Amino acid sequence: MFITTKLWMSHYGDAARRGFQGSLRRLGVDYIDLYLLHWPSPADFAATLTAYRTAEALLSEGLVRAIGVANFEASHLERLLAEAEVMPAVNQIELHPGFTNTALAAVNAAHGVLTQSWSPLGGSVRRSDDQSTDPLASEAIAAIAVAHDRSPGQVILRWQHQKGYCAIPKSVRPSRIAENIQIFDFSLSPEEMARIDALDTGRRGGPDPEWVSMATIPKVIEG
Repeated sequence: MFITTKLWMSHYGDAARRGFQGSLRRLGVDYIDLYLLHWPSPADFAATLTAYRTAEALLSEGLVRAIGVANFEASHLERLLAEAEVMPAVNQIELHPGFTNTALAAVNAAHGVLTQSWSPLGGSVRRSDDQSTDPLASEAIAAIAVAHDRSPGQVILRWQHQKGYCAIPKSVRPSRIAENIQIFDFSLSPEEMARIDALDTGRRGGPDPEWVSMATIPKVIEG
């Protein structure tokens, strides 16, 4: 197993180590493979920086194997890199055919930061008020799936893979988990990749990282 977990904003600042210890206790492990800051929280970025410095210390102590961030826009990443000693290994962002987030992925790549896609199949769209751009319901993706005798989900994950992204699809069904892994024995043509690229609407299904903070999402995780 490769275990990833995140530090929630209620533990940013001086409470970051306590938040990490709480994660270790709840998971029943001695270390974390990948530890991320969940949101940039630009309204209190000083606390974000303090939390990241704690993550750097945890890395040096061997309590985590890699550190990174989630939902950081380009401006947030630049502010972090101006202060950080360790480059984030990962920036986990919303990315799917309906929201390709191409510019941010390019910024990540320019800094050597891996783009990890949350909601890679468009689950954020299906949870939103407007589901008209659901990638799994796309006629273009369905046609590509038929041509390759694959499911629409497999086509989308193959698109993600050929883009060089690390997609993390969510499923609790063993059959679907197995299906999601079976994407390495076929390829999409440049024309098929372009057809999927063209589905981009520029609209998120999830929250805009710029407004996410403890004031807007006042969730508290016990230490």
